Amino acid sequence: MDNEMTIQNYVEALLEGDRQQAKSCIEQLLHAATPATSVYSQVIWPTMLTIEQLFKTDRITPAQEHLATRINRSIVDQLQNKLPRKPRHEKKIAIACAPEETHELGAQMIADFFESDGWNVRFLGGGLNNQDLLAYVNDYGPDVLLLYGTVPSQAPSIRELIDTVRGVNAWPNMKIMVSGGLFNRAEGLWEEIGADLFAPDAPKAVEIASGKDSTKPTRTINQRKRKLEMATA
Repeated sequence: MDNEMTIQNYVEALLEGDRQQAKSCIEQLLHAATPATSVYSQVIWPTMLTIEQLFKTDRITPAQEHLATRINRSIVDQLQNKLPRKPRHEKKIAIACAPEETHELGAQMIADFFESDGWNVRFLGGGLNNQDLLAYVNDYGPDVLLLYGTVPSQAPSIRELIDTVRGVNAWPNMKIMVSGGLFNRAEGLWEEIGADLFAPDAPKAVEIASGKDSTKPTRTINQRKRKLEMATA
């Protein structure tokens, strides 16, 4: 698969709002026997990050960003049932976005990958305040709580939630994982806000949460002592 050319053609179709051409790009990959997992991780995920960066740097209009995101999400909805399915096991994960997060696509793809791996998944998306999320976690009792964020302004609310979870201490065995552009861009931020785990993308999230990735980031908070304000400035 020529990732660079494929992504370029796909991005162009998304920015033009051409749903049929975008679908055609993905269908060509599937017809060429490209696994759905590869389409997710090698085309749709990097395309999502490209769109986010173009919008963040004012190189595309809000209308283009909305068109691209909606089409990308509709394609993910269709691809979800093409992912492989491992037998269901007892592990549970709850996935939520920062309360003010409007870009849920990355978190949705992470949820899809965990379902593919056999996890019991609850995808909450964005819009919930911390108290509502805490109440749900208390009822559901996940093994992993994954929090997804894309912009620096979300760091304080995510940190507040993690601090509250630690303070309540009702789920001592639950791991808190973070993912999303916010944590990809700010090295070490996941440690600063008190998370247990960090994953740069959907496949890594599953590997790390399942204990399959021996290269997962290790905590170095005491040595580096980064400031949270560096990421939120």
